[in-house]
Amino acid sequence: MGVTCVSQVPVAEGKSVQQTVEMLNKKLEQLGAVKQGNFYVDCETYHAGAPAIANSGQSQKFLYVMHNSEAPLSCFALFENGPCLVADPNFDVLMVKLKSYFQNAKGNKVESRGARYQYCDFLVKLGTITMGSSARGISVEVEYCPCIVANDCWNLMMEFMQSFLSSHVPGAPAVFGVKPDGIYSPSDTMVQYLELFNKVRKQQAAPSTGMR
Repeated sequence: MGVTCVSQVPVAEGKSVQQTVEMLNKKLEQLGAVKQGNFYVDCETYHAGAPAIANSGQSQKFLYVMHNSEAPLSCFALFENGPCLVADPNFDVLMVKLKSYFQNAKGNKVESRGARYQYCDFLVKLGTITMGSSARGISVEVEYCPCIVANDCWNLMMEFMQSFLSSHVPGAPAVFGVKPDGIYSPSDTMVQYLELFNKVRKQQAAPSTGMR
């Protein structure tokens, strides 16, 4: 996995989420990008139960369990303000056994699904973010495959993103600043998706404006 940037794309004025995604797909295809199947990323939220809080002596924390179709043999567990654990798919079974310690926050699952495109050395994934059965936003993931050091390729990534996102090119992800000269890892991508999903959750909690 190369260096990846994950961000939210605003819904086009007068358009629905799906119509905006289709417009972006067409822009990519006009550039010469080739569709290579689909992708998904999902996130389940768990509340720390009473035994976990009692043992830690801390206030309630959240645990986020995530999956990515790019890493089908892995499961990612991200602790609130803490580390990211990479485990095998059986981690989901373990969470069921730990239900007295971590309780699933029902109705809080967020996922992004959509088309996966290849353009030269770039992978682009445009997804519809959903909570329940409702579309809540649009995600775009851009990966520059040949590089694993963020500082070495960020300018090139921005230039490419401008070709189909125009003025909606995001700033450098916060995770880049944590280890600007370090090696990028799949966990860094999941951290970005978690930040995006939590942003969408907050937007959902607030009065909706312009979202269809």
